[in-house]
Amino acid sequence: MQQTARPHTRPHVLAPRSFEELLAGGGGAATVGALRASERSWRLLVVRALLDSAATVPTGPLPPLADGWRLLARAHAVSAEAAEAVLAYPAVGVWAAHTLRRLRGSVEDDAPLWTDTGYLHAIAATAALRAGLDFRTDIPVRHGWAALPALGAMRVPGPEDRGVAEVSAAGGCVRIGGRAPEGPHWHPLTELRADGCALLLDDTDPYRALRKPAAADPLDQAADWQRLFLEAWEILRDTDAEAARALAGGLVSVVPRPRSERFRPRSASSGDAFGAAVASVPDDGEQFASTLVHEFQHNKLSAFMHLFTLYDDDQGTGPHYAPWRDDPRPLGGLLQGVYAFFGVTAFWRRRRHPLGQFEFALWRSQTAHALHTISRSEGLTDLGRRLVAELSGRLEPWQAEPVDARALAAAELAVADHRALWRAYHLGPTGPTGESLLTPRTPARGFDTRAVLLRWLLADPEGFDRLRADPGATVEGARPEDVDLVMGRTAEALAAFRTRIVRGDGDPESWVGLGLAARAEGDPAGAELLAHPHLAMARYAAANGSADPLELGRGPAVRG
Repeated sequence: MQQTARPHTRPHVLAPRSFEELLAGGGGAATVGALRASERSWRLLVVRALLDSAATVPTGPLPPLADGWRLLARAHAVSAEAAEAVLAYPAVGVWAAHTLRRLRGSVEDDAPLWTDTGYLHAIAATAALRAGLDFRTDIPVRHGWAALPALGAMRVPGPEDRGVAEVSAAGGCVRIGGRAPEGPHWHPLTELRADGCALLLDDTDPYRALRKPAAADPLDQAADWQRLFLEAWEILRDTDAEAARALAGGLVSVVPRPRSERFRPRSASSGDAFGAAVASVPDDGEQFASTLVHEFQHNKLSAFMHLFTLYDDDQGTGPHYAPWRDDPRPLGGLLQGVYAFFGVTAFWRRRRHPLGQFEFALWRSQTAHALHTISRSEGLTDLGRRLVAELSGRLEPWQAEPVDARALAAAELAVADHRALWRAYHLGPTGPTGESLLTPRTPARGFDTRAVLLRWLLADPEGFDRLRADPGATVEGARPEDVDLVMGRTAEALAAFRTRIVRGDGDPESWVGLGLAARAEGDPAGAELLAHPHLAMARYAAANGSADPLELGRGPAVRG
């Protein structure tokens, strides 16, 4: 815990087995332990850089940062385990990275700088409390809350922001903002527990949201999250016990977000916050399990990339089509995506019900497509190419595995829909080389709208029947013709999409829907419209709507 640099530091070395596991998209408990150790060093380097940059920065009403470091060192001397656990807490990583960026002028924030730098005192206070020290210090107050990382937050009186609260401990008596940590003003973090795994449900830390400080948002009750976590953990353990143990050794916290639309979960993670996953309230335990797998894959790859260089964006092409996003993505983002969705594909491969088979068929196809795109990029290092080759090799035999015919057809529809919508929105007229130019636009609705309808149809047929009368009320952006399309009423869907285009409402969703319906009806125009929807739309606009939309796909006009 000395602030001075040690002259003879040793680099982190991954054991050959761990190295191979990570290149192949996996990683057992020992491998995750090695990543956790390397992330400790990364965290300390960032904190050291922060302290150096903040050495001459005013600390406002808070004590000098050196006082906070000394308290942290005292706690470490008494209980290294307690101090190390606080330093390793994911929100501490976000704090260090965000504050360092503020100090270096690369990000801005309306709050005084001392409210960010002063979080060091909250870190030290938590470590001191866990170590059982007697101490007194002041910590920042944000939006009326004085937060202690990995412990909870106290509502304090006075101005909601730019204040301070005293934290003290003496003879076992603890006070935060003048109150004991109990009663309605104190909100402790909930620990989600299952046999073999425990995660903190962090709803108060100002740095939990991964990108910039956020106000505390305490949950009224966490019983639903506990129930869902028990279900998720049982599924993870039964699906792959070794992978579940590794996940339990790496993930530390879940940051809850409000419930999103069914079959449209929202989640996130950050390379600054190893061990954290942001997640909307899951639909069920299975979705929660899939989300944890997804975000833990991101965690592992981010830690791996802190040790090794996989790509160079300055040498890469892009942005690229990402089969799980509506927007074009740079090479690094696409690489993160394929690693995450390789894990997601492996998870759904072991789920044999109709929705599970749909998800497996969908993501094995889309992940393979993205890996093929990445493999052609000049931006990959030799190690990056090896990782892509390993993932591709493991994914290839899965393409031939049998999937229920109905689920497979639904997945193929979702794949074709997403790829064509991306072209319709983001590709423009051809350039001098004859290739379509990338001209990104903002979609009117999610590219996954028809895929969400397919999930309803496969997982909840009765619910699907109820939403048919007004699909947009349940699935944002959905239209009656989309319902017809996913139900296989393709003649009705084709007529509706064509009518919408002819009357002047021909958005990309309608043109792609027309192509999907025409293809299902055996019309060769369908394949052409799906391959070149952006060109068909441009030709139709140039003809002032006088052309037959389907005729644009029956000859060379679309590509010419």
